[in-house]
Amino acid sequence: PGPYGIGDLGPEADRWLDWLAGAGSAYWQVLPLGPTGYGDSPYSCFSAFAGNPYLISPDLLVAEGYVAAAALEAAPAFPPDRVDYGAVIPWKLALLDLAFDGFRSAPSGGQAARYLGFRQDHAAWLDDYALFMALKEAHGGGPWTAWPAPLRHRQPAALAEAKAALAGEVERQAFRQFLFFEQWDRLRRRTRRLGLRIMGDAPMYVAADSADVWSHPELFELDSDLRPTVVAGVPPDYFTATGQLWGNPIYDWDRHAADGYAWWVARLRALLGLVDLVRIDHFRAFVNYWEVPAGSPTAAVGRWAWGPGAAFFRRVEEALGGLPIVAEDLGELHPEVPALLKRTGLPGMKVMQFAYDGDPENAFLPEHHSENCVVYTGTHDNDTTVGWYRSLRADQRRLVRAAVGSTGRHIAWDLIRVAWASPAFLAV
Repeated sequence: PGPYGIGDLGPEADRWLDWLAGAGSAYWQVLPLGPTGYGDSPYSCFSAFAGNPYLISPDLLVAEGYVAAAALEAAPAFPPDRVDYGAVIPWKLALLDLAFDGFRSAPSGGQAARYLGFRQDHAAWLDDYALFMALKEAHGGGPWTAWPAPLRHRQPAALAEAKAALAGEVERQAFRQFLFFEQWDRLRRRTRRLGLRIMGDAPMYVAADSADVWSHPELFELDSDLRPTVVAGVPPDYFTATGQLWGNPIYDWDRHAADGYAWWVARLRALLGLVDLVRIDHFRAFVNYWEVPAGSPTAAVGRWAWGPGAAFFRRVEEALGGLPIVAEDLGELHPEVPALLKRTGLPGMKVMQFAYDGDPENAFLPEHHSENCVVYTGTHDNDTTVGWYRSLRADQRRLVRAAVGSTGRHIAWDLIRVAWASPAFLAV
């Protein structure tokens, strides 16, 4: 967190890394880094390749000469304890526009050369993304499925006309990505100097309103009007009577297999250019996934379909020369999921808050951990450890205290101690 309404990649991030290194930490785990869309969730981004411009540091823009220090003096009085996206977004984008205008009118030689190099190096995804965002802005922010048919269907003449008409806006979007990647690269070099590594995050699915689906509709289960025929979710369970309807389009796995999973390979290669290790969210979908007919009001009606399985990981390992991946294998799983983990050698996840239900065979208990896993006290989907403990019944709290040797007064530290004692190669 810093003074500009949202955490960013500047001096406060440097202080955080210094603290991590001083504490003897080995990894910094981050949520997805993509450009967040409506709802501001990093699990619903406009691109699986691009960076989030809201994380660009204003202080570094000043230090790099893109804006004058006076430009930061008019920053709103942001809340100190939460992100008010309604205030952050317009202010941050106006600042980035100011940086772009200055760059376009008088770029330094080094900046101009680096920008051109960035455009060339990332053209495979950046060209489509920058045009997508420029078109989205030109159409009032609406989803691409509401654009005129020639643009929806990417007819060459319509794309050529849009590129010419929106050339300045396309450059503006590409420049924001250039700033993000430059600042992230600076931060990552710092992690390496401090002996730290970064674990990134890849959501299983991409947003329907994304440059990924617009530019590669053939890779998703869409109809002739480019609307999803089925969408992602999970079926009803103990926690949700109607299931969870996520609404993401489903991959056409046959098409992905036919070209050697090229899009996924490119996606993981790009992410591994930013981080050292990747957590794949909802890993079970590589084995089987719940697909819901598009338009269904809930996820109660759907069917299980088979994912690509081991063939996917063989191809990724061949293309990338390894599998620096952690599998988020939580929830109710098909028996093939642990079998796939074993076959690929990928580490799964263990969560201490799930361990103490009185079942001695509970796989989350530390005595059942292997070295090839990552153990957490809780995840971003859980309550805090103190909040979790206080929510338990009295008999459940007694069971937890007995299991971890705790009085309950410092339950968070007690679960941390148990996690650190696990044989897992990494404890968070």
